[in-house]
Amino acid sequence: MRPAFDAPIERIVVLRALMLGDMLCATPALRAIRHHYPKARICLVGLGWAGPWAARLDCVDEFIALPGYPGFPETPADVRALPDFLAQVQDRRFDLAIQLHGSGAIVNPLLACFGARNMIGFHDGHCWTPPTPPDSPSWLRWPERGHESLRLLALTDHLGMARQGVMPHFDLTDEDRESLAALWPGRPPERYVCVHAGAQLPSRRWWPERFAALSDALVRRGYEVVLTGGTPEVELIESVADQMEEEPIVMAGKTDLWSLAALLEGALGVVCNDTGLSHLAAALEKPSVVVSCGSDVERWAPLNRQLHRVVAADVECRPCAHRDCPIGHGCATAIEVADVLEACWFAPPRGTARRAGVRIAAAQGNALNGP
Repeated sequence: MRPAFDAPIERIVVLRALMLGDMLCATPALRAIRHHYPKARICLVGLGWAGPWAARLDCVDEFIALPGYPGFPETPADVRALPDFLAQVQDRRFDLAIQLHGSGAIVNPLLACFGARNMIGFHDGHCWTPPTPPDSPSWLRWPERGHESLRLLALTDHLGMARQGVMPHFDLTDEDRESLAALWPGRPPERYVCVHAGAQLPSRRWWPERFAALSDALVRRGYEVVLTGGTPEVELIESVADQMEEEPIVMAGKTDLWSLAALLEGALGVVCNDTGLSHLAAALEKPSVVVSCGSDVERWAPLNRQLHRVVAADVECRPCAHRDCPIGHGCATAIEVADVLEACWFAPPRGTARRAGVRIAAAQGNALNGP
């Protein structure tokens, strides 16, 4: 049974206020909404950083920045700005508000404050929903398993919206490439591998010294290694460079999102933690090896397991809910440099021919590679 609306849907607001990887995972669901309502005006409510990114989406017409919200860990809540934010949203008089944020435990009351004529979204069986029966077709139980993109598509499927693919998407422009060229003139064409040692949570980071050893091994195979990272990660990335015996190219703190994407586009491949860069590589269809420490592999690993490899230790405490591991970070320690190097099929030893589309066998021992 699908929800029926009593009037045409001309103005839609979608709530998803999260970070880069989370937002990229939502692009398939946003495409499905656009295809189902091709003439509707679609507004995305997200965190302020996402405004320039949303402006490039052909499935979004408008963006409104959420000034944080109590309980959101991604950004501090500016509660004094909330009344003006809600007034701005309510003035749009949306016909439909869609909750694509998650289980609904925190955000469903916020969605109700948008004042839309209709609301649809997820619930976890315990959180607040509007005064409708629990089995109302407007509210879908949040899937407890599966990839994030497929969980979100479960809602659009439930609403009868035809899928427009399941992969994330990221638009690059010639200006992005020109910006990179200005930062790194004369970069080697398809001779470099991007290595990204950062992640928002320390519990999601592989050891810097192992990233250094891996980078040394890649240089000795005949590849340039480019160390990437955002401005808050510069110190971390410099520690990786300092522990290397070979000479890397350090781009940490020099790129913005757009020039970073252009940098990935020109690379042979990417080695990174399970973080937003992994999803960016997936959106750009750039081969990657993801060192997954603590996170839920089933939920966050790239869907294309031929193009992307995941190396993860089989420990009982994952997925981890901690910012910092309280018990020694065994999920990181269990992954050896050799495990990750073996997974780098896009950067074989010098003199070894790379076979396009090769499927790497599962790693042996205590590190498990995705199928």
